[in-house]
Formats: sequence, C-alpha cells, structure tokens
Amino acid sequence: MPTDHDRSNIDIAHLRAQHRLMWRIRALEQAALRGLDDKVVLGAIHPSIGQEAVAAGVVGSLRADDILLSTHRGHGHTLAKGASSEAMLRELLGRVGGNCGGKGGSMHIADFRVGMLGANGVVGANIVIAAGAAHAIKLKGEDKVVCCIFGDGAINRGPFLEGLNWAAVFKLPVLFVCEDNGFAATTRTSSMTAGGGPAVRARAIGLPAEEVDGNDILAVEATARAMIAAVRAGEGPRFLHAKTYRLTGHTGVDTAPYRPADELAARRKEEPILRAADLLRAAGVPESEILADQSVAEAEMDAAYRAAFDAPFPGPEEAFRDVQDIGDPAEGAF
Repeated sequence: MPTDHDRSNIDIAHLRAQHRLMWRIRALEQAALRGLDDKVVLGAIHPSIGQEAVAAGVVGSLRADDILLSTHRGHGHTLAKGASSEAMLRELLGRVGGNCGGKGGSMHIADFRVGMLGANGVVGANIVIAAGAAHAIKLKGEDKVVCCIFGDGAINRGPFLEGLNWAAVFKLPVLFVCEDNGFAATTRTSSMTAGGGPAVRARAIGLPAEEVDGNDILAVEATARAMIAAVRAGEGPRFLHAKTYRLTGHTGVDTAPYRPADELAARRKEEPILRAADLLRAAGVPESEILADQSVAEAEMDAAYRAAFDAPFPGPEEAFRDVQDIGDPAEGAF
C-alpha cells in the first residue's frame, strides 16, 4: 500500500485518468437508475456507486487480453475493462446493439471482445468459472491473467472453497478480489460470517492475501498491480480483500432502511471519487478541471442513454438465436 511518502510523487496525469474513469462508472450507474425511473429497464439494477475505486484500480490494471469475471454488481467492472458505455446501456434497456444483443440485461452482461466473460446472478458462481478459465490459460501456456471479482457474501458459499482450492492446488493464474461493501444484500456481513474474514480464509487455503482500503484508488491500484505481476510471473493465485462501501441500497429500489443514517453520512465523506479529487486539489489541479471530469462523464452517459432509449428492440426472430439446440432427445430418455 502506498505510504504518505509515496504520495508526494503521484503521477497526476494518471490520477486524473483514474478520476475520470471513476466518474464514468458513477455516471453509467446513474444512467441505469434513470432507466429504472423511466420504466425502460426491467428487472433489478445493482448499483456500485461508492465502490468505483475497486473497478478502476483493479480492472484498470489488467491487460486488454486478460480475462474478467464479475458479479450481479458488475457494471463498473465491465466499463473499466473497456466495454462501450452505449452498448452497455443498450443491453440494460434490452435493445439492438447491446453487448449481448439486448437479451442478457444487467446481471448477465458480458463482452468477450474485451475479455469480460460475464457478470453472474448466482453469488459465488463466477469463482469456479474463473478457476476453469485460468486452468485453460495454463494448459495453453499463455501469460494471461484471470481476475475474478465477488462480494463479501460469496465467501460463505461453497464455490469460494472449491474455486480457491482448485486454483491453489494447480497454481493457476488468477487474482481473486473480494469487493467487500459490508453487506450481503441487506444483511450486514459481519453478523453472519465467522472467523477472521475473507483474507484469513484465503490464507488458510494457501493463497497469499492482502487487505486494502477499497476507497483509496492509489492503494488499490498499487496492491493490484503487484499481485497481478506475481500471478503473471507464474507464482500462482493471489487474493485481494478490498474494503469499500456502497452508497445505495442493494438494488435500485432498495432505500436501505437497515442502515443508520449517521453511518451513511460518515461513509459519504470517505467515498473514492471525493478522496481522489482531494488529492488532485492538493497537487494543484484547478477546480475547473476536476469538475470537468464529472461533467464530461455525465455528458457521455446521457448521450449513451438517449441512443439506447431510441434504439429498436430485437426482432422476434432473435428469440432463439444463441440458444443451444443439439437436437431432439432420444425417445424414452425421460
């Protein structure tokens, strides 16, 4: 994790780029919530507002050919991997031109062109898929890395043990990232998790693990880069526990009455975009340029939303495209 001394030598241009990326992620989430309000997004939206430093710092440290697997809260990760904001909003609105043809929606968004194998509505299911993808990379002798991001609630499910154990046994090239926002849906995770938490469990399986302030973009990026380099060098899987906080409810319609108002107010003061902006101000970046990052991001997402809103729905002939059909089952098989 960067020290105060390290922060005296901040790459301002790079921090500006990360600040812009975090604003793009937040603006995309705001556009998705707008779609809920306009009743053009059907189903649940799980915003990552307040968690942008994990996407920017971890996913932003991957190579273009690296592989990413995400969760039901995966918009920010997907955008950070290089997916088109307009294609993502077309997908959320179920329109032609979406990443998955407008048929996957929010929780199943994928974009193989940028190495994003998919979000996943089944908590923890992406962990074993990541192990499989990493094993394929190892068998083919490639130097790509798999990054698998999941929430704190996933560590209490079976795939966590299965996936981490498989990766450790076969020394697979995968970085597991627990994006810990403190809540498993609407339940405080600490109330239902025994022991020392995610990093302790990962170390028990044999994975080197680090904990980091997930709202500190510099710390997240520095830690992720070091771990990704170790994985790529053939040193086996690594585990990153990033502690953050979502500023919204579990879904776009969840008002989060289970969370004390003073807690939310305090955490708003610690959110990652605000902290990055403070670093830029301290480095002498003009306020007008800092504010421009927000306005440019919001303008991008507004244009993407309007384009998605105006796009046509897929035709009925698309209903069975991409659906596997090997043939009729043998008579009597059931």
